[in-house]
Amino acid sequence: MEVYIDGKFYPKANAKISVFDHGFLYGDGIFEGIRLYKSCLFRLDEHLERLEMSTKAICLEMRWSPKEIAEIVSETCRCNNLTDGYIRLVVSRGVGDLGLSPKNCPTPSIVCIAAAIKYYPEELYTTGMRIITAPTRRNSPAALPLMIKSLNYLSNIMAKMEAEQHDFKECLMLNEQGYVSESTGDNVFLIHKGRLITPASHVGALVGITRQVALEIAAALKIPTVETNITLYDVWNADECFLTGTAAEVIPVIEVDARKIGTGKPGPITASILAEFHKKASREGQMIR
Repeated sequence: MEVYIDGKFYPKANAKISVFDHGFLYGDGIFEGIRLYKSCLFRLDEHLERLEMSTKAICLEMRWSPKEIAEIVSETCRCNNLTDGYIRLVVSRGVGDLGLSPKNCPTPSIVCIAAAIKYYPEELYTTGMRIITAPTRRNSPAALPLMIKSLNYLSNIMAKMEAEQHDFKECLMLNEQGYVSESTGDNVFLIHKGRLITPASHVGALVGITRQVALEIAAALKIPTVETNITLYDVWNADECFLTGTAAEVIPVIEVDARKIGTGKPGPITASILAEFHKKASREGQMIR
């Protein structure tokens, strides 16, 4: 594996950053996860737009244009001979001193990693996934806008650990008011009486790229959609449930907190959205060659 760091490629074993990088010291930076399907960087423009919005939100001045970043991503995929995979693009505040002030970090740093990925076992996309609700709550948007894909993921990591301690691969996270926000890395969708329901962004749900694709597919299939507050009661009584994310794609959920969702099997609307997603994946985006 070759990793791109600030203009050069390094073998995985030698891909290193300074211990004084504020991304390492304080989580001061942002990232994007991008998928490559059949040499197509899926929805790359949307990912780069969100990256730019995150940097603006944390007052991090980018020194690369969207076109230059797109080429960095493409070249990283080419350098690793990938046609399908996952790309992690990271922009940190850069090297500074041990103080918090960003003024001590004159030059931001960019890292791009491209590799094959299997986020969940393949069979779960057919059989469905069982999940629980984590005790750890989603960070409050009153503290930091949750639309920022920052390098601070500790609450999500703690929730993931809580799920894995009970032998579950994923979990729901609630916000401080008790509404469902998302899972540790994915958006949440319910189907109830023919409607597609997903948490609104103001309750702590990231406006994910795959989330938007799912909403577009639903509109094309003439499935009514609602973005609103969702309680655990709503989840437990849903007819279908699925998660969406760049790494996860679209994965059905068949049980939450020991409550069977619908029939206890992946539902027909989930299957339709997953099928349409796969049709789009290798067509909508930028080719690396």
